[in-house]
Amino acid sequence: MPKIKRFDMLRKPVKEKWYLTPIAYALSFSTTLTRGLKINKVNMKGLKPPYLLLCTHHAFIDFKVTTHAIFPHRATYVVAIDGFLRREWLLRNVGAIGKRKFTPQDIMLFKQIKYSLEKLKKITILYPEACYSVMGTTAVLPDSLGKMVKVLKYPVVVLNMHGNFLTQPVWNMGNRRVPLSADMTQIINQNEINDLSVEEINKRIQTAFQYDEFKYQFDNKIKIKDKNRTKGLHKVLYQCESCQKEFEMDSNGTEIWCNACGKRHYQDEFGRLNSLEGETKYPHIPDWYESQRAFTRKQLEDGTYYFEDDVYIESLPNAKSFIQLGDGKLIHTKDGFKLTGQDLEGPLNLEKGTASLYSVHIEFDYKLRSDGVVADAIVLSTLDDTYYIYPKTKRDQVTKLRFAVEEAYKLLKSV
Repeated sequence: MPKIKRFDMLRKPVKEKWYLTPIAYALSFSTTLTRGLKINKVNMKGLKPPYLLLCTHHAFIDFKVTTHAIFPHRATYVVAIDGFLRREWLLRNVGAIGKRKFTPQDIMLFKQIKYSLEKLKKITILYPEACYSVMGTTAVLPDSLGKMVKVLKYPVVVLNMHGNFLTQPVWNMGNRRVPLSADMTQIINQNEINDLSVEEINKRIQTAFQYDEFKYQFDNKIKIKDKNRTKGLHKVLYQCESCQKEFEMDSNGTEIWCNACGKRHYQDEFGRLNSLEGETKYPHIPDWYESQRAFTRKQLEDGTYYFEDDVYIESLPNAKSFIQLGDGKLIHTKDGFKLTGQDLEGPLNLEKGTASLYSVHIEFDYKLRSDGVVADAIVLSTLDDTYYIYPKTKRDQVTKLRFAVEEAYKLLKSV
């Protein structure tokens, strides 16, 4: 194959082109105003750019809410390179900064953020959870956030959005007209950065990032009447709460059920689960989700956790298109990932140790593979390439893989 041109991570961000600004406002406000978006601003009086804006990440509508929240100012945005796919010119010219997900020690990204704040004098926006929320609850955040804030020495604002996940859960890509709100809070001001430790900075960020969309829905009595509101829920609730069998769950319409023991649950219009026979163990969906995390952690602790499957692999070296790499094998243990196959320029032997991954990006029902099947994927990146990896024989595995990555990292850190 001819030598592949990689995505240019060295290219500096630019201020948004003036002629794109009214388009961004029109696209954003036409959605947020009709959805009744309310922005609750706390400690924001007198704050002007540049500052660092950290946003929760639930669905595509996040970008429209963010545009509304910072009005009349514009910003630069850290965006994963799959967001640049076939539209790099547009993303570059609205101020986007390219990033590969879950790549630690990304010095170039830090330099780009620093340049945006110091030279462009812009609000610089990050979605530090790195991908859409899987369960409408706070994802793990990198410890490096606090270190970055400490070195940059700019104010920090958190935009915690509500209703976005309910609009379009990542495992059910409908589009529900749920009312929206957001809390926009300056959590660190310019005068106190020098006096705060990295640990204190991280604690403030983590506190400001707490959310639970299912609780928000129930507490605010938000009705979702979508007749397919439960479809896809088995992608994240993959282990039966009754018989404990894994990967035997299925869902459709307003119900989720176990194919092994037959137990069924109905999801009501307020997001709660109700067993159709016997006890309802987890009416609050995130509680079921977290029980699976605990089960996976126990397997890691007692040495019974192991994943291996034949996979199909695609590469995204730049923003032009995915490149098919064909078949390979993926193994994951408490020590990390091992991916083998054929790369663009020779054999593929990618190893990602547990210490290098505090979490991992996953996709549900992602793009068409070469055999025409829509499939779940797990995504591993280096600084030069991103690999989309599709298990071929084992179904509904990616949520558990993410649990295993996060819990293995925690166990390693606790040693």
